Amino acid sequence: MTASIAHETVEVGTELPAQSFPVTRATLVQYAGASGDFNPIHWNEKFAREVGLPDVIAHGMFTMAEAIRVVTDWAGDPGAVVEYGVRFTKPVVVPNDATGALIEVSGKVAAVLDDNRVRVDLTATSGDKKVLGMARAVVRLA
Repeated sequence: MTASIAHETVEVGTELPAQSFPVTRATLVQYAGASGDFNPIHWNEKFAREVGLPDVIAHGMFTMAEAIRVVTDWAGDPGAVVEYGVRFTKPVVVPNDATGALIEVSGKVAAVLDDNRVRVDLTATSGDKKVLGMARAVVRLA
């Protein structure tokens, strides 16, 4: 695959389509199985509260992975992402109910670079709290 967005059609300020990602306790169990991260803060409410958390929280790497989907869906190729980094600012709290939590992600082109690359800055929130800081990806476009 190659990116489907042409570099010359993108400018600073270009907004990527925003997306929302639901997270339930079942999602966390599935991610734990896939990643091998069975830390009880991600599935055991009693333990999470005992260590000072408000409830079970989503895995940071899961949150990070959901956020980059905005970029990969826009670019049309996950392999187009050449750099990606975030700071974890707040946890995604996942209540034990039918709704769970929602991670809402938007992105904007912050810089047009050489070699057909752009830098995309992401904003990720859950429950009106910013859950990722300095979320940036460099993407090689067509």
